[in-house]
Amino acid sequence: MAEPAQRAPMWKRVIASILDFFTAFFAFGRALGYAPGQTTSGGFNLNGWPALLLFALIIVYFFVGRRYLGGTLWDRIFGIARPQPAA
Repeated sequence: MAEPAQRAPMWKRVIASILDFFTAFFAFGRALGYAPGQTTSGGFNLNGWPALLLFALIIVYFFVGRRYLGGTLWDRIFGIARPQPAA
């Protein structure tokens, strides 16, 4: 039987979550900004359904990353183990 992963320090988990949010916000926002042509010289300006889709994608990113993939991008960079539920 596998030994349980040691819990990462609180500061690492908080910083990883913040960085994940900003990474997902800017990556998905930029991608969604190109689709309907809502980009600006400084980035993107989403209105209506693309803005709602952006926040839905951020929620899906966190859910899938933590539930099915063993951690999000910054969890893996910081070496934070996210144990998966037993099937």
